[in-house]
Amino acid sequence: MKWQWKIGRFFDIDVYMHATFLLLIGWVGISHWLDQQSWAAALSGIAFILLLFLFVVMHEYGHALTARKFGIKTRDITLYPIGGVARLERMPEKPMEEFWVALAGPAVNVVLAIALFGWLILTNTLEPLTGLTVASGSFIERLALVNVSLVLFNLLPAFPMDGGRVLRALLATRMDYVKATQTAATIGQGMALLFGLAGLFGNPTLLFIALFVWIGASQEASMVQMKNSISGIPVTRAMMTDFHSLSPRDSLAQAVALLLAGSQHDFPVVDANGNVAGILERDRFMTALAQHGQSAAVMDFIRRDLPSVDSYEMVEMALMRLQEAEAKTLPVMHAGQFVGLITAENITEFLMIRSALKASGIVIVPA
Repeated sequence: MKWQWKIGRFFDIDVYMHATFLLLIGWVGISHWLDQQSWAAALSGIAFILLLFLFVVMHEYGHALTARKFGIKTRDITLYPIGGVARLERMPEKPMEEFWVALAGPAVNVVLAIALFGWLILTNTLEPLTGLTVASGSFIERLALVNVSLVLFNLLPAFPMDGGRVLRALLATRMDYVKATQTAATIGQGMALLFGLAGLFGNPTLLFIALFVWIGASQEASMVQMKNSISGIPVTRAMMTDFHSLSPRDSLAQAVALLLAGSQHDFPVVDANGNVAGILERDRFMTALAQHGQSAAVMDFIRRDLPSVDSYEMVEMALMRLQEAEAKTLPVMHAGQFVGLITAENITEFLMIRSALKASGIVIVPA
């Protein structure tokens, strides 16, 4: 993964830190030093932000481990300056499953806040809130308030926050999933407008939050609309059947010739018996070409871990496998024979053609 580093693996889930996270740590340290002219203050600020993001990781594990109970794996968790992201292999299909997965993250922060406030009460160290600032006051009490803030922020009923998914799940128990998503997205965009207006007359940070919420709501609505559009369509309708293949004996020179001769980006490597050994992906191909030259064998650089798709499976299943494998191209099989390729680009083009024909009054009937 580019610009991010693995910092640990817990419960069989890798945790990564994005390079931009270092900018946040540096900014916090410098801000505290300039404010108090003390290295101790700078280190305290850095320790605070690191603990804050420890809570963010725990929040994301709340989502991930709850999703696991419903048979949904988590690819990884990545820390960014704006928070953490747990990449689930797929979203829960049942509304109440999504409800519990979405709610699990904030629930972790509720437990943490109760534990920290409980400690402050037991030790008689609870201070008035008026005496606290972002950089000063009781360290533990500030951490407790951070968890309260995480709960309140994440439960805002707007995508991509957890509250938007909770709202969608509740709406989906009473209406169609697509309509529930559109309704939740509309509410989220309404909130984004309110944040934007408030940001114009007050805190500029709200403008950033408004943009974040607006884009998140739009993307969620578009993704669900696309998934609904491809529902019930077999792969055979959208797969690529006019393509070039490579032999296991070929060198990268043959791949160069095919790439320049047409618009195909990824090439299946097929042996004499028609078995697919793997896919030579363009990104790997370019890297291999730069490092080893045209004489290198294609077999040394193919991707072998890709799943296949049956031609009679539905397009939504193919799209899910493309996402799970983080691949751009998958082989399509029929009765054990290699018959085509399926790509996200092909699926998008099929939907564009289908939409254009539908607008003209012609309907494509799935074969």
